[in-house]
Amino acid sequence: MTESSSNKLLNGDSCHRTSNGKKSSKNGFVKNHGLLQEPQKYRRPREKNQNVTHNSSLYKKPFAESFEETPLLVAVLTYMGYGILTIFGYLRDFLRHWSIEKCHVAREKEEQKDFVPLYQDFENFYTRNLYMRIRDNWNRPICSVPGAKMDLVERVSHDYNWTFEHTGKVVKDVINMGSYNYLGFAENTGACADAAIEATEKYGVGVGSTRCEIGNLDIHEELEQLVARFLGVESSMAFGMGFATNSMNIPALTGKGCLILSDELNHASLVLGARLSGSTIRVFKHNNMQSLEKLLRDAIAHGQPRTHRPWKKILIVVEGIYSMEGSIVRLPEVVALKKRYKAYLYLDEAHSIGALGPNGRGVVDYFGLDPKDVDIMMGTFTKSFGAAGGYIGGKQLIDYLRRHSHSALYATSMSPPVAQQIITSMRIIMGEDGTTLGVDRIRQLSENTTYFRRELREMGFIIYGNDDSPVVPMMLYMPAKIGAFGREMLKRNIGTVVVGFPATPIIESRARFCISAAHTREMLDTSLFGFMGDHVSKKHSVGFSQLLINQICLPD
Repeated sequence: MTESSSNKLLNGDSCHRTSNGKKSSKNGFVKNHGLLQEPQKYRRPREKNQNVTHNSSLYKKPFAESFEETPLLVAVLTYMGYGILTIFGYLRDFLRHWSIEKCHVAREKEEQKDFVPLYQDFENFYTRNLYMRIRDNWNRPICSVPGAKMDLVERVSHDYNWTFEHTGKVVKDVINMGSYNYLGFAENTGACADAAIEATEKYGVGVGSTRCEIGNLDIHEELEQLVARFLGVESSMAFGMGFATNSMNIPALTGKGCLILSDELNHASLVLGARLSGSTIRVFKHNNMQSLEKLLRDAIAHGQPRTHRPWKKILIVVEGIYSMEGSIVRLPEVVALKKRYKAYLYLDEAHSIGALGPNGRGVVDYFGLDPKDVDIMMGTFTKSFGAAGGYIGGKQLIDYLRRHSHSALYATSMSPPVAQQIITSMRIIMGEDGTTLGVDRIRQLSENTTYFRRELREMGFIIYGNDDSPVVPMMLYMPAKIGAFGREMLKRNIGTVVVGFPATPIIESRARFCISAAHTREMLDTSLFGFMGDHVSKKHSVGFSQLLINQICLPD
């Protein structure tokens, strides 16, 4: 494949060395994902000279996202930090083995010592010696609606996070920057809550049967018709669990003799579904269309291994928004490749449905594409709709899945109050409630996202992802700073998610903020500038941000 032929259609996202004497990052690389980039007033020094390939024929609007390479010094110090933790972990395991240090982990019973081990003890090494040090940052009990603000149950640990005790106190009004409440429908008052209460009084909470037996209610039929109309497809099917929507339906669509081309950062549910299908799986670099096209061309040219027979079908699997990177799929290019090579496209819009597009209809709406260009449109109701479950939209595909999907045949039907929550929130988004509340929330989410990302950049933080993505990863790098950042934010009544290895690459630990339409400008400012107090001026807080960067985001 020549470079000229690929650039006519594609825009690769490989790392480029800077040239012409321009200053690069410490390790000489800058990752870029830019199309039709517009000049920005502020840009970090390492992002100034991005080598951008333009492809205006496929994109109707600016598409800009960047991922700064980890500086060499930071990478070395991060590896050293994990190395020191590993060495001390082995030392502590040695002390536990000889009962010098108390061992808190579960072990095989002594009377079963002659049995083959049920699990490998070394698999828990990371949990014992690294995760436990910062475990207090996760699984915090919430005792209120996880809306724009929430209440947390206070807890303490007297044995270094092995066990926790509740103090009986409640931490009030913590700003929720971690939930996927993109449009603010996670609430216990308002139209959605009232409709869910009415549905509970009419249908009850549980169904007690599957859809193919006696668990198919009229509210389920109404939901599926509404989802199909919302997506702009012929029909749809709803499921009670978002994870199972992927893991149980992909095996019904592909099998032995089929090829799945999966983005390297796809969600675990997509990965599990692909593995359960028995299909051959090949992984392409994240959002890299050159990598995807090479796999497509090789698959068509060489066919199946050994026999070289043509693949029964080729399925491209991508997500709308990638929840750990904050990046948006290059859907116009994926669709162009799918059409050129006669492949099928499976689009997971778990994080993008409701959160992107002028009408809140996901990445298809965001790019102004025809829904018919996507063969399988999948999404969940757990984020933007404040509910639970998932859906698949398509054409004749739905009739097939009703007879062959394990999730449709064996799983209990969606709870009626949950279905009603989805129906009401979706009608609000579509404007069928007679108000502009849905349009206002979509616009507010976009404004909050733009504001929050811009302010973080101006404060000097390194953030990942697309400019329009409500998922905002902020880089921390050091393992010790994962726990420190989460604790310090909670002290300031800000709840956020911190993520490290193995959920991210070992040198790319981060804090992840999820923006919501329910967030007010005051809440965002408190999250951005609250380190010096609620009423600190922006001017002073920006000055303090440099000190915070030195303490949290840069090497010790």
